Amino acid sequence: MKLEMKKFLLLILAVVFAAFSINARTFVLATGVSNYGNDDVNLHQTTKDAKRFKEVMSTQTKDITLLTSKNVTRANVLEKLRAICNRAQKDDRVIFFYSGHGMPGAICGYDMPISYDDIVGVLSTSAAKEKIAFIDACHAGTMAKNATDGSWTKSIKGKKDQAFFVSCRADEYSVESTILGAGFFTQALLKGLQGKSDKDGNKEITVLELFKYVYGDVLKRSKEKQHPQLIAPKEMYDVVVAKW
Repeated sequence: MKLEMKKFLLLILAVVFAAFSINARTFVLATGVSNYGNDDVNLHQTTKDAKRFKEVMSTQTKDITLLTSKNVTRANVLEKLRAICNRAQKDDRVIFFYSGHGMPGAICGYDMPISYDDIVGVLSTSAAKEKIAFIDACHAGTMAKNATDGSWTKSIKGKKDQAFFVSCRADEYSVESTILGAGFFTQALLKGLQGKSDKDGNKEITVLELFKYVYGDVLKRSKEKQHPQLIAPKEMYDVVVAKW
């Protein structure tokens, strides 16, 4: 009788756990700036990057917010990111995507820079178990390497639930291609999320699988001039980013 009761309780726990897993949600904020209001600095593929990212992520979730060009202001991005961070519960996931100009320590919103400290700070307020960001911008690697005090590195490493995929090293540019119709990094990312990175063929794409694929693809296309970086604790390497 005790054995049967134990099996029954284990079954109940399994059902409850499965129910929570099914109800877990993914919240996405996709942003991209092509039009900065100045022909000398405007980009060509970055808005397309954000729209294509939204399209790919729509196979994973319906909770997607898209901001492009004039709407990618510092206040708007942080407000929308804060909103989805507040909505996400402990079993949920928050994903942030940006494609556009970048500078040391920040991405370039339509009106002003948005520092990596700002982004990390907002993500840190969320109860979501996982926060994942994809940054396709020049000098994105400065998120991991600060020439002055290393504050960004410390803030990221101190967060065990945050993973940042950035498109290049601190001293590199992030290239967009008219032939591909996307940035090298975003093109590789989208292919990876659609199954190209699934090394073991189990239909699940982990953080590490995705990064390895993106790194190799970008390195090849850029002729080794652009090196994507993964800034994440090892605890997140096996986190499943997407299923296909």
